[in-house]
Amino acid sequence: MIKITRLRLKRWFNEYSSGIGKIEAMIAVITALLEKIANFSRWQKQAIVLLLDMVLCIQSIWIAYSLRIGVWIYWDLAVQKIVLVALLTMIPVFYFVGVYNAIFRYAGSGMMRTLVRALTFYSIPMVAIFSIIGIAGVPRTVGILQPIIFFIMVGFSRVTARYLMVDLLNRSRFGGQVKTVLIYGAGNAGQQLAASMRSEPAMAMRGYIDDDQRLDGQKLDGDKVFWSGNLQDVITKYAVTDILLALPNISRKKRRSIVDQIQKFKVHVQTLPNVKDIIDGQVSFNDIRELDIEDLLGREPVAPNELLLGRTILGKTVMVTGAGGSIGSELCRQIAKSGARKLLLFEVSEFSLYAIEKELRNLSADHTPGKIEIVPVLGSVADANRLAEIFALWHPDTVFHAAAYKHVPLVEANPVEGIRNNILGTYEIARAAHIARVSDFILISTDKAVRPTNVMGATKRGAEQIIQALAEESETRFSMVRFGNVLGSSGSVVPLFRQQIQAGGPITLTHRDVTRYFMTIPEAAQLVIQAGGMAKGGEVFVLDMGKSVRIMDLAKTMVHLSGLTIRDKAKPDGDIEIVEIGLRPGEKLYEELIIGNDPKSTVHNRIMMARESHIDQTILAELLSQFQKCRDSEEAITLLKKLVPEFEHGRDNDEIEKAS
Repeated sequence: MIKITRLRLKRWFNEYSSGIGKIEAMIAVITALLEKIANFSRWQKQAIVLLLDMVLCIQSIWIAYSLRIGVWIYWDLAVQKIVLVALLTMIPVFYFVGVYNAIFRYAGSGMMRTLVRALTFYSIPMVAIFSIIGIAGVPRTVGILQPIIFFIMVGFSRVTARYLMVDLLNRSRFGGQVKTVLIYGAGNAGQQLAASMRSEPAMAMRGYIDDDQRLDGQKLDGDKVFWSGNLQDVITKYAVTDILLALPNISRKKRRSIVDQIQKFKVHVQTLPNVKDIIDGQVSFNDIRELDIEDLLGREPVAPNELLLGRTILGKTVMVTGAGGSIGSELCRQIAKSGARKLLLFEVSEFSLYAIEKELRNLSADHTPGKIEIVPVLGSVADANRLAEIFALWHPDTVFHAAAYKHVPLVEANPVEGIRNNILGTYEIARAAHIARVSDFILISTDKAVRPTNVMGATKRGAEQIIQALAEESETRFSMVRFGNVLGSSGSVVPLFRQQIQAGGPITLTHRDVTRYFMTIPEAAQLVIQAGGMAKGGEVFVLDMGKSVRIMDLAKTMVHLSGLTIRDKAKPDGDIEIVEIGLRPGEKLYEELIIGNDPKSTVHNRIMMARESHIDQTILAELLSQFQKCRDSEEAITLLKKLVPEFEHGRDNDEIEKAS
């Protein structure tokens, strides 16, 4: 029981009243009481709720009886009879239905359903005893009227208790900065998000934003809906600091349009993932994430062509080199879902191999209708003997060669090792596939192979030339797929910028004019598999990457969507500075996808095809022999220039240096 004397209440009130207004003092007193109640044991809280319900039951009897006879009567023989029957009915019914197992602070539709069920069972004997059978001195309508009034009072008590325990108590406990929030999207996702946010003391919701002008001024569960055309006025009026995008079903183009509209204002923007990424279809505050660059791409992904996906995979033994890498691991996921009979995971890194094998075994158990055999294989693509063993033992039908050193500065600093892995490694595995008469071999290449300015790009163009040469003499269908940057890969610029923004800056940018192509990893992997399905031998497939993105614009957008401003000469008091640190050795300003100017269309509208020239096979064989013997960096780069005549080492670095 709560034993708080009037003297203690008065003392608390006097303490809290010194220096603050009476309203603040009253709130402080209520908060202090709630703190005490919150610290009670579970059974003490249940006892308090039971006593509260008993009081409400008696009050509802007074109200029902008085309304029926037209005079306020608090206690007579009739009231005593009703109270006796009502309490003897209410207590066991509420207990067994589970009314007192619910927690007020999480009260919602589930608790209301429990109350409806309990009060339904409570109403049956009340109606039967007082309305059907009848009790002397008690009006028959009381048996119907009292349960209705009781339900209203009990429901209101739960809503009030939830407000006190969540909104008042939790927010009074919270000592941090409270963010003023708008939810963009007044649909089901937005409403579920708003309900979840009510238990977040760091968030104060001010309403919804919606593109439907007919909803302007309407209210959803007490929160006002504003038309998006008045967004600027709403942000200013309510001093909004954050906007949460609750639009999981919209297209990329529409999302990009909304983001462009919002980034004009100094607000932090976050979003919900797509509905397919929300496992149970229910939205909560924990689903909110930062905007990724894929949210800013206006280009829509194209549904995969199942026939092209299956030609090199369905019912076959498939080998993926570099299986633990960004592209390799996603290829493995797609292959595991597409009906392969056996999947060989070839990887030089033990940890990466362990991680992807574990993930795929779980995926196979949960999602794949047919049983796929997962085979983890440790080894290097430069080890000819190991490759011969693997091809002889497992007889793969299709090989996706994704193993490569890809980080431009690291390969630039270690050109000999870059050549050994990217060129000689490609030669060894392609030769092993040729000898084993593998049906299809697909090389994963890069846009940096086009007129390369760095060692990494040159080695990838060299790898392409090896595949092109073998395609002319082999029964194996050799092909290449070339694309740009993928989102979320290791070393990606987006997570780097986000870390720098969170640290207060500066954002480091190599050059303000740098542009790059971007694509999501799943989309890239699907297109690679489909391109392989179209191969006849020797083709260079080029993925449509959409429009290139200016990295300076990307950095500015990320700053604005974080609710911050750019610090520069025009705004010296801004939040985040963008600093140019100069191009890294061998880095390009602009990436290209095709060496020639006449790409050909294919049956897939996102995949183009080119047939590009390569050096004579005799010269290639001689250069490969020299690469195998070479251990000097300068000599290695000289040989690279012979293998890749269009290789202009450090071209953009030299031009910028001359210009400066």
